[in-house]
Amino acid sequence: MCGIVAYIGKRDVYPILIKGLQRLEYRGYDSAGIAILNGDLKVFKKAGKVSDLHDFAKDKDTKGNIGMGHTRWATHGEPNDRNAHPHYSQKGRFAIIHNGIIENYASIKAELSKRGHEFRSDTDTEVLVHLIEDIFENAQVSLDEAVRMALGEVIGAYAIVVLSKDHPDQLICARKGSPIVIGVGKEKGEFFVASDATPIIEYTNNVIYLNDGELGFVNKGQLTVKTIENQVKTPYIHELEFKLEQLEKGGYDHFMLKEIYEQPRSIWDSMRGRIDAQKGFLRMGGISEYEKKFANAKRILIIGCGTSWHAGLVAEYLFEELARIPVEVEYASEFRYRNPIIYEDDIVIPISQSGETADTLAAIELAKAKGALIFGVCNVVGSSIPRATHAGAYTHAGPEIGVASTKAFTAQVAVLTLMALQIARTRGTVNDSRFHQLLNELEALPAKVEKALKTNEQVIDLASKFKDARNFLYLGRGYGFPVALEGALKLKEISYIHAEGYPAAEMKHGPIALIDDEMPVVVIANKNDTYEKVVSNIQEVKARKGKIIAVVTEGDKNVKELADYVIEIPETDDVLVPIVSVIPLQLLSYHIAVMRGCNVDQPRNLAKSVTVE
Repeated sequence: MCGIVAYIGKRDVYPILIKGLQRLEYRGYDSAGIAILNGDLKVFKKAGKVSDLHDFAKDKDTKGNIGMGHTRWATHGEPNDRNAHPHYSQKGRFAIIHNGIIENYASIKAELSKRGHEFRSDTDTEVLVHLIEDIFENAQVSLDEAVRMALGEVIGAYAIVVLSKDHPDQLICARKGSPIVIGVGKEKGEFFVASDATPIIEYTNNVIYLNDGELGFVNKGQLTVKTIENQVKTPYIHELEFKLEQLEKGGYDHFMLKEIYEQPRSIWDSMRGRIDAQKGFLRMGGISEYEKKFANAKRILIIGCGTSWHAGLVAEYLFEELARIPVEVEYASEFRYRNPIIYEDDIVIPISQSGETADTLAAIELAKAKGALIFGVCNVVGSSIPRATHAGAYTHAGPEIGVASTKAFTAQVAVLTLMALQIARTRGTVNDSRFHQLLNELEALPAKVEKALKTNEQVIDLASKFKDARNFLYLGRGYGFPVALEGALKLKEISYIHAEGYPAAEMKHGPIALIDDEMPVVVIANKNDTYEKVVSNIQEVKARKGKIIAVVTEGDKNVKELADYVIEIPETDDVLVPIVSVIPLQLLSYHIAVMRGCNVDQPRNLAKSVTVE
């Protein structure tokens, strides 16, 4: 959640911090703050957006070559100036920024209060910097050691950066459960620290990913990485592959709209090098490595949160239909707490855009401890989930800045389709004809998504008619059901309209009571085995004067006669319908939100990467 950026070197630090926070604002936008070390340790912070901080700091002395910045998603303490990061220690010698939650902060705070510490905020973070100073003074150890010892006393998750006015050539960072990336600058002794690579890519493409329980110490231009147990580690330098232009809006009004329109490319990038329909080729390296394990699997467990959970629901249909393996789809947050039954011959597939989702990471560790094979599906290279799994597949969707996930969903479903098809081929559960048919359909998918995007003008007209609706109902059957859930989620996230996704047949078991002449009902009504049943569901809604918005296969006539509004999408194989049918739903949510004056890229109370429970 919260965004962290820091710098030490010869450059002017303020522009690096502000620009970095602007790029990280999708991680949290309740407040923002910076600390700059230049003789004294100066802190400037403000509730609101990074722009509010920038305005506040315009007439302040922001000169310096070492500093850190933070954009907050509030957990402990309401979003206001005093709860904004950075936080000072008791005597103002140290300052800290923090992403995560210190679970035992209350007991530490009580003990420090007995020793005379006075706290200026309601945050758990301030307690940690007070503890560091307390250890530094009373144990008479170095700052490095004080930070390490303090972290040994806290329970919870953290990514931190610490500065000290008494140590002008030093910067300390650490992580446990929340990501930290260290950028190695082009100039000698120059280092960048951030929550992810987005603020770093402008200056360097060489990065080090701290592992859980590791600290990074920059002293006089030299980086040392140690474990919490004080063991020195040799860091591995990764080379970033994405480009700076991927982090810009590129002429679009919002990142979300840009990312919706990037989907033909991002879907193809997720398949590129993995399939060749003409040659009848399909290969995913991670699966090939564990081919026998997948071939003999008796059960697949899929875990995820939010949109990734919806992608998992699509995968349930895919794996069961194509590979004939039983699948269970779990919310990661529930899976880890209900004492699940996991066998050594199970395959667990965690799905995450960011690769840092706290609940999903905890679920992975639980499944690993039971001996299951963990095969991750993730978008962010080098993130925590790929490093915690036995094998996996990157989606290659590219950076997704909009908080509401769009291209990540379709890329996840594309990769999961490839996985299901390769496993099915290995198990012999699809014949040659069906295998080649699906390969051709997959290669044609980007063009069909491109065509689906041409419904945009029609969707704008629909949005203008329904932007003031108080409720929406989304219905689908089979592969259309997860799409209904995802469509409803998108609308809730960015427009703040209450929306529910339901299996169409379940409408009669409760939700039909909600339908009246003011209730818009979005129905996924593609031509498939359940088409006639969906038509019946539409008739039930019409009988109760509900307004039908139907997503139909191109050329459909039956639903056209019943629905109030129809959006046509290209015909595609049933297993690929989710990728094409979700496109107009993404556009509908976007345009309704814009017309309602909502902040599309930064919806209230949300953050892109959920790194706390």
